[in-house]
Amino acid sequence: MNPTLIQTIGAALFGLAVLHTFSTKFFERLAHAQPRHAGIWHLLGEVEVVFGFWAMVLMVFMFAISGKQAATAYLDSRNFTEPMFVFAIMVIAGTRAILQFAGALVRLVATFLPMPRGMAMYFLVLALVPLLGSFITEPAAMTLAALMLRDTLFAQPVSRVLRYTTVGVLFVNISIGGTLTPFAAPPVLMVAAQWNWDLWFMVSNFGWKAAVAVLVNAGSAMLLFRRELGHMAQSPVQQTAAVPWPVVAVHLLFLLGVVVFAHHAAVFMGLFLFFMGFATAYARHQDRLILREGLLVAFFLAGLVVLGGQQQWWLQPVLMQMDATTVYFGATALTAITDNAALTYLGSLVEGLSDEFKIALVAGAVTGGGLTVIANAPNPAGVSILRGKFEDGTINPLGLLVAALPPTLVAVLAFRLL
Repeated sequence: MNPTLIQTIGAALFGLAVLHTFSTKFFERLAHAQPRHAGIWHLLGEVEVVFGFWAMVLMVFMFAISGKQAATAYLDSRNFTEPMFVFAIMVIAGTRAILQFAGALVRLVATFLPMPRGMAMYFLVLALVPLLGSFITEPAAMTLAALMLRDTLFAQPVSRVLRYTTVGVLFVNISIGGTLTPFAAPPVLMVAAQWNWDLWFMVSNFGWKAAVAVLVNAGSAMLLFRRELGHMAQSPVQQTAAVPWPVVAVHLLFLLGVVVFAHHAAVFMGLFLFFMGFATAYARHQDRLILREGLLVAFFLAGLVVLGGQQQWWLQPVLMQMDATTVYFGATALTAITDNAALTYLGSLVEGLSDEFKIALVAGAVTGGGLTVIANAPNPAGVSILRGKFEDGTINPLGLLVAALPPTLVAVLAFRLL
């Protein structure tokens, strides 16, 4: 490996960004301790700002060292479709109409489960919604599940252990729950077309194993905290009128259109702008659109795209030195410090990989997708929606890591033993 100066700087800044994500609580405490400069400390304490901030630092170095033409050419070579898609799908999925539909679906299914309603609701939000992510995409599933948890489970005081366990299970289940299809999980999207993985291939090699792990994770958390879940049986306080079903149907059509054209930014952003017009025309059926949260998450992912583009020189050789078994565990560990889609994308660039190696790489990437905020593209969306329910308004990265380890181990056992 003979990295250029820019690549070396990029790797160093990437390391600082990862360290920064684990230090956001420190900056929030500085904001309270030094109110005179609270603004800058609050900014640096926003986990969604971290990678965008360090990507800006990288671009300053690139402009200074390589010049304007090289710096702008690098930015133009980056693909920002995923950040734009996550923004659009978050805003649409977070509307009152979609939440009303999802809530009605979960409550309907809960009536058929032979258990107390609160336990059934908790189980379905952590199991059914992540598995739906295989069809409505993982970012949409994360947005729905996080908003439903915010308005039900977290609407009343619950123990700190329950909060972190719930988020850990949710993040892991979202990461593996999108593997029933070849188009919903970002790390699968990166390789499905290149390696000719169709629906049957995904179900037979990933999907059924992931479903088993999702059900075990959700069921275990439900049984462990069954005494704290009673209030989930209560319907959220209805402060606004129910959305008419024709309006719900239009929202669902917009959601479907964005999902179908997820690879075509010009199309899905056009649909999103039409949706914004519709939402304005029928503002009485809308709550506050989560534009701020969606933009922050998109900014986070765009920063990851910019910084991640300078990591190929060391990531790809590390991956290629592993066999199928080692790459599974290596990808699971590396996912904690870099986006899992970046790992699988690097693997797709290499010719002559065995099918066993390919499956192990993707399985490892999705297995580790719940360990940190940056491990999987939908995770920042969940953090943005739920962090207000945690101490100091932040989800402690170390707390998330510890909480996600048990469900990650279940995923390891499912993918390696089944």
